[in-house]
Amino acid sequence: MSTSGSRITDHTRPFPPGFLWGTATASYQIEGAATVDGRGPSIWDTFSHRPGAVWNGDTGDVACDHYHRMTQDLDLLGELGWARIASRSRGPASNPRAEDRQINLASISIVDS
Repeated sequence: MSTSGSRITDHTRPFPPGFLWGTATASYQIEGAATVDGRGPSIWDTFSHRPGAVWNGDTGDVACDHYHRMTQDLDLLGELGWARIASRSRGPASNPRAEDRQINLASISIVDS
């Protein structure tokens, strides 16, 4: 949008009919639940807990708490008309000890919901 004197000109273009909005996330940025359902530490957990590594000492331990608020979050996205939602799996939760081959099904059920 630009102004020229008292005249306002809108330079936006409408989205085509049938356009679907979408969103994507990275699990560490929104999930929280850092120690729930057998989740093991990720490289980001280790890094963010090092003193001085992250501004303000912030970590993803709680984040947006999407792990516990997923139903409400999805309802909000639906109300906004967002039709496509992509999320990555809980890497360290699905295999908390990277050396074993066991899959933690309780922790990945959030991704399959």
